[in-house]
Amino acid sequence: MPHSDKPDPLEGLAARIEQARSRRQARTEGSGPPDESSGRFLSVAMRIGVELVAALVVAMGAGWLLDRWLGTRPWLMIVFFFLGSAAGIMNVYRAVNGLGLGAGYRPPDDEGRE
Repeated sequence: MPHSDKPDPLEGLAARIEQARSRRQARTEGSGPPDESSGRFLSVAMRIGVELVAALVVAMGAGWLLDRWLGTRPWLMIVFFFLGSAAGIMNVYRAVNGLGLGAGYRPPDDEGRE
């Protein structure tokens, strides 16, 4: 004999499942997999860091080699440190502003003349 006093446990199950799914989706919406823009920002940051460090390393290496060859330690290395710093900052500026397209490149003016 079935008891009519007890509620059916399956009654309203679909509605409860949908509520649980919507709550879970609302909680995990912001913590999903990173979109491609966050990877893009990381690649730009890495490029900027590499540009600056590479310019310094090349300039310091050239200064060290010239100092060793000419016997002027540490003066050329100091001079090339500042030149490398300036070159690195210029490279970062070009990378950030998108000016590194080529030597002497100028975007065309509004009238179509170059």
